[in-house]
Parts: sequence; structure tokens; C-alpha cells
Amino acid sequence: MNEIQLKYGCNPNQKPSRIYMADGSDLPVTVLNGKPGYINFLDAFNGWQLVKELKEATGLPAATSFKHVSPAGAAVGLPLDDTLAKIYWVDDLGELSPLACAYARARGADRMSSFGDFIALSDTCDKDTAMLIKREVSDGVIAPGYTDEALAILKEKKKGNYNVIQIDPSYVPAELETKQVYGISFEQGRNELDINGELLSNIVTANKEIPESALIDMKIALITLKYTQSNSVCYVKGGQAIGIGAGQQSRIHCTRLAGQKADNWFLRQSPQVLGLQFVDGLGRADRDNAIDVYMGDECMDILEDGAWERIFKVKPAVFTAEEKKAWLANNQDVICGSDAFFPFSDNIERAKKSGVKYIAQPGGSVRDDLVIECADKYNMVMAFTGIRLFHH
Repeated sequence: MNEIQLKYGCNPNQKPSRIYMADGSDLPVTVLNGKPGYINFLDAFNGWQLVKELKEATGLPAATSFKHVSPAGAAVGLPLDDTLAKIYWVDDLGELSPLACAYARARGADRMSSFGDFIALSDTCDKDTAMLIKREVSDGVIAPGYTDEALAILKEKKKGNYNVIQIDPSYVPAELETKQVYGISFEQGRNELDINGELLSNIVTANKEIPESALIDMKIALITLKYTQSNSVCYVKGGQAIGIGAGQQSRIHCTRLAGQKADNWFLRQSPQVLGLQFVDGLGRADRDNAIDVYMGDECMDILEDGAWERIFKVKPAVFTAEEKKAWLANNQDVICGSDAFFPFSDNIERAKKSGVKYIAQPGGSVRDDLVIECADKYNMVMAFTGIRLFHH
């Protein structure tokens, strides 16, 4: 078929709605289950491009968790250690397949933002990945294929209405892309930039040592930014995005937002959070919400007498600012990527607070010398890519 009729557009009052091939050719997707909507397809197609490029750049299975046309998390399929398995709520599932590890990482980076996500997978969805998806609150998934077991599991989700989309991995879109705004057509060449090692070869700091693992993480950051609503900044560590700041008008606000998310990701691994004893039967989403409040400035909302008893078996001690600062000092060798140049050195100062060691950004600011000087102050490694990655 060359078109799929949708229930409505971005909002229920926006009708009619459909996706279709303007040239009359067949759509490269098949809906195997459910009835995806307008935003579902936007997330699915953006997410698919992201994981396809991650797989091509790293050779590893990749997954992303999309919400409102930006990734909440993106990762490749590296094994999970015991701590990550615990904070991602998958420690009861045993050893997971590489693809399942990729989604556990993508979902776990920012579980608050991933609630109700749309998932994209680079490889055929297997049983492990389907079992992980089944237990999370999610709108749907897109992948190049599904095993029979995986498809049967996913079809049981949401009372049989879970959205499952299969995409033809050989599909190549037209070189020109178009869209309309206010009845006016826009046209541009697709962003076919290849995120490779050569793009990261212009190192402008005194420290020029980048280990292979950091190069992989820098590629993950840049590919993630390529499909994140601009302005955007992305922090990456160990094969996964750990903090994404999307759609902010100010660059420093992106850096702060992404940094706060990266800090929360690391704080979840602290003894204080790992030691929380939740009451029996409390769901994963409620645990995520409680952890988020516990780590924040309004922790007394859940620690007051009469409140904590509904969440915890034992009343936790306050996670003090001094304790959080001491724990966060252990987070090191983090990557920071930016979709456009850093105009001021305050971005470098904020990134340093979240353990950033390596930076990838286009360069080109009139204050590049001050930004480089600040990076040198902390012995960081910074590459100028020379390429902006705006996405709207």
C-alpha cells in the first residue's frame, strides 16, 4: 500500500490525517499490530534513522527510546554490569541479548522521559527484547523484523493494541525532502552526513589523546544529536546517552539540562539510591518517580511522616547535597556533544561538573579561543567537527 489513514494528526482536532508516498510507490513499512498515530510515525521514522546509523557506525546492535520527536535515550548493545541491570530494573531477567541490552540502556538513561516511549531497534527484535518491552509503558516499536516468539509477546501488550511496525531495511529515501508549514512548501537535501572518525580528527586542545572507546561514544553523541530537536546537547558514557538536552533556545540551557540528566543517571548508582527499600508491589514507574524526587531538592515531599510509609519499607535518610556532590565527583571520562558551537566557556564549566573529559562540537564561534582555553584548563580533549547538526 502507498498510504495509511491515521486517526488524527498531532491533536484530535487535526483531521484528516495520513502518511503516504507522494510518488505512488509502496510505503516501506508494514503495521503488524495496532494502529500507530501521526506522532508515533514521526518518532518511529526518526528513531529508525538513528539506530540504523548507530549500527553502521559501531557495528553493534542499537536501540533508542523516542518521545515527541527527540530521543530520551540511545545506546548500543554492550553488556550490563550488575549495577546498571539493577537501576534499569532488569536484574531479574538474567543475561540479556545484545539488542535487549541496547534497549535497557536506552530506556534506562532517563526513565522519567521514556515513560510512554516509541522504540526503534536496529536489528530483528528477539524474545529477550520483547520481554523487556512487554513490561514497560510504551506506545510501540519499529524494527526491520521480529522473531515469531517476539511478535507473539508484543501482540499481547496493551490488550492486543500495541503498535508494532516493520520497516524495510533496504529502503532508501529520496535525496530531497519536503514539508509544508502554513501551506508553504519547504525543500532541502537530506542530511546524509556520515559520522565517522575523520569528522573527529581536528583536535584543537593541547590534550589530543582519545581512546577508541571514547571515539565510539563521540560518534554515539553526534548521531544522537543528528535526530534530536535543536538546540541540543548530549552526554554519553559507556556506549549510551546518559543525558540529552533537547529543544532549548539557549545553548547553556541545553548543557545544563543534559548535565542534570547525566547527574541523575549517575546518582541512581549511588549506595543511597541502591539501598532504597520499596514496599512490595510498587510499580517500576512509581519507583522511578520516587527516586527522582528523592534525589532532588524536594525530597521531603516523600520523606515526611505519613508519606514515606506508602513508598518505602524503611524511611531513608536524606541524600544531602554534600553526599551527592561527593558521589558525582566519581563520574569521569564522560563525552559531551553539541549540535552547534559553544558560544561561551560557561558550557565547558558546566560540562566539567558532570565529569566530561571529551567534547565534540562544530566550532566556529568568535570566542573559540576562550572555549579552547577553558577546555585546556581541565585537560579536556575537544574536537571541532566543522559540521552543524540542527534538526527541526
